[in-house]
Amino acid sequence: MNELERQLHYPLGETLPEPGATLEVAPGVRWVRMALPFALDHINLWLLRDRLDGREGWTVVDCCISRDEAKAQWEQIFASTFEGLPLLRVIVTHMHPDHIGLADWLCARWSTPEFPCRLWMSATDYNLARIGSSGSNGFGGDSSALFFAAHGLRDPASMDKIRERASYYPTLVPAVPRQFRRLMEGDVVAIGGRGWRCISGHGHAPEHIALYCEELKLLIGGDMMLPRISTNVSVFDMEPEADALKLFLQSIDKFKALPVDTLTLPSHGKPFTGLHRRIEQLHEHHRDRLAEVLQACGEKPCSAADVLPILFKRKLDLHQTTFAMGEAVAHLHALWFDGQLRRERDAEGVYRFRPPVL
Repeated sequence: MNELERQLHYPLGETLPEPGATLEVAPGVRWVRMALPFALDHINLWLLRDRLDGREGWTVVDCCISRDEAKAQWEQIFASTFEGLPLLRVIVTHMHPDHIGLADWLCARWSTPEFPCRLWMSATDYNLARIGSSGSNGFGGDSSALFFAAHGLRDPASMDKIRERASYYPTLVPAVPRQFRRLMEGDVVAIGGRGWRCISGHGHAPEHIALYCEELKLLIGGDMMLPRISTNVSVFDMEPEADALKLFLQSIDKFKALPVDTLTLPSHGKPFTGLHRRIEQLHEHHRDRLAEVLQACGEKPCSAADVLPILFKRKLDLHQTTFAMGEAVAHLHALWFDGQLRRERDAEGVYRFRPPVL
């Protein structure tokens, strides 16, 4: 455990749910943990005891990517935890594959003609997930390769691999339900007789929805509030002039209004208290990285590829490099939009950032 983690408190200690089982973290709230085949090797999902349209059952928050191992784990949980009750609805915090990948399978698995098991999420993320899973874009391919090339990632091998990733999203999210229920900032969703308030967040995903229950002092934070790692905040080709980092930092400040003893349930890592300190840590982290990037650009004009070694000290594979590039652009854009850097395109077509000429 590093120094920042020691400033937080983990009420469950090292206890984790067993594969195919659940662990109660609050009355009516159970923790599911599933493996991911990535460097970030797990995702936390949440089961909430519920009553909807007069029926007793369960609501799930987030799903895991579409893979046979995850489906098998869900079947174990249906048998061991559901007590013969149905899944009533699927809430998804945002459109990234580890969160929405199995939403269509879960909704189809539990829907009947009389009682559909509906997907609930923000409209922005729902529609982007539909685009990504359709195979018409996939959030890779030529557009993505050209975007990263414009920010300095120009070696032919990386560009070829990025072009080949056009099928990456639909492989993990093969389908998205054709219907959904929209969640928006300030909505209060009744789950199990308790109110859960929607708190929207931006910068990590287009319109991420976290859920806060005042009665339980419990925050399902999704990817907006992680205890051990800093959430990926990226600019990608679909919105090439985004100021994602500013949006992210403004979004997490919304959580300052929650009680100091709020128990936060993150999508990665362990449930923790110390929410306010974690918000401070994330601001400090990005302030330090911005200072390093600004200093580097003051020494010579830098592209996003140039600042990768400044932001990421470890060796990155291509999967990690695409996210790292998006994050590098986000830090450069934050300084650019704030007027601390100016952006120019050089003779090779690469965006480089330098301080304004006084």
